[in-house]
Amino acid sequence: MQGFSKPARPLRLAAAFSVLLVCFGVVASSAPATSHGQQHVGVSLEALGSFRTTEDEGRTAGYLESIRDQPLLLHAFLWQMPKGGDIHNHLAGAVYAEDFIAIGVRHNLCLDTSSYALSRPPCDAGMGRPELATSLANGALRNGIIDAWSMRNFQPTFESGHDHFFNSFGKFSLAGSFDVGDQLAAVASHAASQNELYLELMHTVDGSASADLGSKVGWESDLGELKSKLDAAGMRDIVSSSSRRLDEAEAQMRENLGCGGALADGGCDVTIRYLYQAIRTQPPERVFAQFVLGFELAGIDPRVVGINLVAPEDDYIALRDYTLQMSMLDYLYRQSPGVNISLHAGELSPGLVPPADERFHIRQAIELGHARRIGHGVDVMREDDPFGLLAEMSTREILVETSLLSNEEILQIRGLNHPLPIYLDSGVPVALATDDEGVSRSDLTSEYQTAAETFGFGYADLKRFARTSIERAFLPGPDLWKSLDSQTMVAECDGELLPAASISDRCQAFLDRSERARMQWQLERELSAFEHGF
Repeated sequence: MQGFSKPARPLRLAAAFSVLLVCFGVVASSAPATSHGQQHVGVSLEALGSFRTTEDEGRTAGYLESIRDQPLLLHAFLWQMPKGGDIHNHLAGAVYAEDFIAIGVRHNLCLDTSSYALSRPPCDAGMGRPELATSLANGALRNGIIDAWSMRNFQPTFESGHDHFFNSFGKFSLAGSFDVGDQLAAVASHAASQNELYLELMHTVDGSASADLGSKVGWESDLGELKSKLDAAGMRDIVSSSSRRLDEAEAQMRENLGCGGALADGGCDVTIRYLYQAIRTQPPERVFAQFVLGFELAGIDPRVVGINLVAPEDDYIALRDYTLQMSMLDYLYRQSPGVNISLHAGELSPGLVPPADERFHIRQAIELGHARRIGHGVDVMREDDPFGLLAEMSTREILVETSLLSNEEILQIRGLNHPLPIYLDSGVPVALATDDEGVSRSDLTSEYQTAAETFGFGYADLKRFARTSIERAFLPGPDLWKSLDSQTMVAECDGELLPAASISDRCQAFLDRSERARMQWQLERELSAFEHGF
């Protein structure tokens, strides 16, 4: 994506937000009261020329402080703030229930009115399995579906937040097997609307094909022998077909978004990459087969930038086979050390599992599973030698993908019971992420707002989260930053002013050979333009 050479994407709320600021007298007040929304009103990056970002950043930070106790203004500010990327985002969980209803109706799916789970036709209204389409005319039924498929209106009764959250996936999963391109379009458009540049979506591209192959082959404790059997049974065919499925889904996404046309949706400018997700709650032969597919797919398709391991970490099989699954990753990683690994680990809370299961998951994910990033990691202080683990994570620069709203909904971990400040104080890199924004009925803006309101983060802190999300993304190429702490760029681009109508040939050549650096450059341009509005 040659995003650094394009004009800034328009901020859709900018004009309205500018008027709001004038009405409140913010624009006419002291310098710190700078509205983030003013920055892009009808202005392209090229038109802004060069300016001193540090002064603009100070004014922007001052404005944030002036609205810190006004949630609506804070949300409007953060909605328009460029937020880099969302690098912990499950595709199926990112789609809102309303979109899945539309997909289900289009494919004539049936609805169990007692459980709100979907099934294939033929439907039978007399047996409590009418066509899902009936929900469109029945407001109460439609609302019940949305509540069952998400955390909307959830109140804990006999079902915990944890159980309601994870149970929702089984209810709409059949719709999720159709029209992946439509799902991608919805998620990309939503990301663009709140000024995200990049998405890493966790997605089981092949459906269950590789896992089914694992069941067919059966378990073999010699992993080398098992991999050979999987390859002989047709694994490479599944790899090829999975890549073609991505081709088809992305083509449909671009068509839905009108990419290349005069009215193209902003989602066309969002770069999307994938983490192949294996399901940890399955028998070992199925999990290993999915791992094999993920590694091989990452080796041939540059859109697949790594793998992950998903589903409830407290599940019986997930707990029983935790070390075995990490050993599988260890074996495959030693064969293909270039494959990126991010793992859900430490997504546990006191009482959810016995204490013994909270003592080693994060460390083992890093040391045996070769994870470069950890998803959630909320029980880090219950690990054996937590301070030693934090020091190791800092030294090895293991990023933590933090989803504050998900952790609250699923685990009831909030406020000072969340280790986010401990990670930061320990020098562990952190990026804010959504996890499952459709199921949670949230978005990346809400994660930033929760971080600001709960922990008092200022603009410089939030800006650092945005930068870190791209710096630690699984993108190829060297980093734009020689030192993010000192905000020093590499020698080829050091001293360039942002946003600039043109850049030096030397810097351009560096950007041309690094997708990561190009994305970072685009983020810096958008941040500079955003701050210049103040």
